[in-house]
Amino acid sequence: MNVKPDDEGFMAAAIRLSRRHLGRTATNPSVGCLIVKNGIIVGQAVTALGGRPHAEPQALAEAGEAARGATAYVTLEPCSHHGKTPPCAEALIAYGVARVVISVTDPDPRVSGRGISMLRDAGIEVDAGVLEAEGRRSLAGYLTRQTKSRPYVTLKLAVSADGMIGRAGEGQVAITGAEARAEVQALRAETDAILVGIGTAISDDPLLTVRTLGMEAQSPIRIVLDPSLALPLTSKLVATARDVPVILVASEQVWPLSADAEGLPPSVLADISPTTGEISKERDPNSKDVSSSRSTADVGPGASPQPISPLVGEMPGRAEGGTAPTNATDMDSRRAALEAAGVEIVYCNPYHPEILLPALATRGISSLLVEGGAKTARLFLEAGLVDRIQLYQAPVIIGADGIESPLDATDIPSGFAHMGTRIFGADRLDEYERES
Repeated sequence: MNVKPDDEGFMAAAIRLSRRHLGRTATNPSVGCLIVKNGIIVGQAVTALGGRPHAEPQALAEAGEAARGATAYVTLEPCSHHGKTPPCAEALIAYGVARVVISVTDPDPRVSGRGISMLRDAGIEVDAGVLEAEGRRSLAGYLTRQTKSRPYVTLKLAVSADGMIGRAGEGQVAITGAEARAEVQALRAETDAILVGIGTAISDDPLLTVRTLGMEAQSPIRIVLDPSLALPLTSKLVATARDVPVILVASEQVWPLSADAEGLPPSVLADISPTTGEISKERDPNSKDVSSSRSTADVGPGASPQPISPLVGEMPGRAEGGTAPTNATDMDSRRAALEAAGVEIVYCNPYHPEILLPALATRGISSLLVEGGAKTARLFLEAGLVDRIQLYQAPVIIGADGIESPLDATDIPSGFAHMGTRIFGADRLDEYERES
């Protein structure tokens, strides 16, 4: 690799640019591209909302004739296949760039190495691996879905000085201050989906949306592990289900017998073939819609129904309309009411994340934020399916009636590396990533 003095600086800028559309490019990765000539940026772009157009053709169009003889800095290897749009490698060749600098090689088997080969065969100098660790971090969702057939999972916990994440029976309790909460809103905005257990959904009655002014359209899909369809019809999640998608993951034991003539549970989650790197139909770029349309290839094994194991996660509490239905008639009534409100119900053992996560990946969900509560956090940790931990620590004291955190800074699971510490007012954020 022939790294030049300015390469890392320009690639760092491309990586920062790529983060602008995280969580908003559907199944496509959010890629940053700079076109640089004589040390000056003459074109720049990030993958468009909804996933198309890709970054490279946009940046090239902005550069125009100045792209000839220039260097292109791209956070992910340019695509080499014909999908919904022509290959980006062809566009770079057509515009006459002299050199392409890449941070991360694309693991998609239709692209991996082929984009580089196309460029080199056209006489273009190619250098790959510049700021690769940083590039991989910005593309973590896409790379995890491609290589592990599941979303990249971030566990976020806010822990009091006495090791608690809340207070029993009091719903939401403010542990961190306004600055830390604003940072969490930014994290939600760049994440495809957010997940909580039914206990948290009932006791806290959260919205789980992005509330930062001007960023509301970036709210993630909201997922609740709800084995018995106990989510209150009066909850904020149900009330806003037509504005921001809500998925309830219910036990196969409660699926309607009338749903399938063969007497088998319906498909867990209809897939949209995310390995293609393309969405199979157009949708609102600002929407997090979870379309069930199909494309031409699948990601890994499907999520077939599994036997129900004893519930080990959060169980429903009591709230208005929040008790689980007790018979088939009540269940059908509750199901109909939830669906009429716009809630989607899927049937997959909520407490088998090794089944649920691949199913979510087939829906194009590349990144998942697990935000509550203690038992749900422990479920994902014990399954070894957490990729990143964001641990907020605050000086407040909850007291004896607190809900104990599943972990703190002294017992981070083995296999995680400490990536750094940031301070938000009186609160401290430590971030850990699973070592590859």
